[in-house]
Amino acid sequence: ALSAQTEAPFYEEWWFLLVMALSSLILILLVVFVLVLHGQSKKYKNCSTGKTISNVEESVTLDNGGFTALELNSRHLNI
Repeated sequence: ALSAQTEAPFYEEWWFLLVMALSSLILILLVVFVLVLHGQSKKYKNCSTGKTISNVEESVTLDNGGFTALELNSRHLNI
């Protein structure tokens, strides 16, 4: 006579439950990380002060070959 003992299915074993719990935790952390990064990039995308400054700087053309000149020495101050 054979006994009718059956082994527990693999999805009821402790190691499988541990693997599933850790995988779920990693997945949840990745989703939260992506949402945080997306929210911060959206916040900085709305702030367009940096873009206007760079566009203004690129549109300036200098007459002396690209160098800015301070003309403090040529100014004579009356004291």
